[in-house]
Parts: sequence; structure tokens; C-alpha cells
Amino acid sequence: MSEKENEEKKERVPFIKGERIDLVPMSKENAKLRYKWVNDQSVRIYSRNEVPHTLEEIKKWSERSQEGVKEHIGFELWHKKDQKTIGNGGLSRIDYIARKANAWMVIGEKDYWSEGLGTEAMKLILDYAFKEVNLHKVYAGIFEPNIGSWSCAQKLGFKLEGRLKNAIYVNGKYHDARKYAMFKKDWLRIQNSDM
Repeated sequence: MSEKENEEKKERVPFIKGERIDLVPMSKENAKLRYKWVNDQSVRIYSRNEVPHTLEEIKKWSERSQEGVKEHIGFELWHKKDQKTIGNGGLSRIDYIARKANAWMVIGEKDYWSEGLGTEAMKLILDYAFKEVNLHKVYAGIFEPNIGSWSCAQKLGFKLEGRLKNAIYVNGKYHDARKYAMFKKDWLRIQNSDM
């Protein structure tokens, strides 16, 4: 293991601890990973990244997410066993008056797909949203073909609020978007029933 890799592992202080993954603060050092993910067609296909992004754009986005009153709170998904960043997730479009936000998450490292890590990450994000940020509602827009994401939302207890017809154009076809929501009272009830 190189000295640089050792340094990165030492600096990975978890903001929120999970079972298999931790949510850690975004680091500029991992901008190259995010750059790879947002430009990888199979990763970005249903995540609204329709245009290419430069490494400089990704670095600036990382810097902006660390400044001022946060309308966006992003985390890196740190795989504890393998000691590496495998994705990102967080809250965006945070409205502190109405106490609502959009939840998002991406597993950029494809070797970690279909292992339930997205569900674990979203559970940590929801706990943070409701118990620490004190949001009333968390919502998510998921495109119809993204079966993994909407099955994760349903598994966690998100309720389908509606559909937007022909909301995204991917690979020559229009697809609907599912709009899901979770309310704090429902999340707390689900958490209490799981104990």
C-alpha cells in the first residue's frame, strides 16, 4: 500500500457510522473518482448527468458543497471492509423553511452494485435528515428503468406520490419518473417497529 493510500485511510473520519459503510465528508482528493462516475455511461444513465463534466467542474462542485449555509449536503460512501470510497450520497435542494430536501445516492463502483449498500447508505442519510437536520419530508425522483433505486426506496418505506410522464430521454426513448416521499413521522415509526 502506498503512503498516499495510507494517508487517505487515516483521514477517513466517519461523520455517520453504518454497519458496512460510513458516510464521510466529501474530499477534494476524491474528485477524480466522482469525475469517473459522472462520465461513466452505465453509472450516470439515470442520474441526470446528460452532459460531460470536467475534472475542474467536479472540484468546484466539491468546494461549493463545503461552503456557507448548506442547500446541499454530500457525503462519500466509505466501504469499511475494503477501505475505499465507493459512491456518494446526501441531501440536495434543502429547504429549511418547509423542512424538506431531495435525497440522492450513487454507488459509482459497479463491483458493489446489488449488495444492499445503497439501501444502507440511504438509511443513514434518512436518519441524518430526520434526526439531525430535523426535516419534515425527504423526497426522491427516480426514473422508471432504475429498478434498483426504486426498489430501495420502497424497501425503506418511501411512498409513491406520483409519476411524471416522459420525464427523461435516454438511449432514444422517453421514460417516466417516479416521485417518492418519506415523512419524518413515518420514518420514526418504521425505525421503532424495526427494534
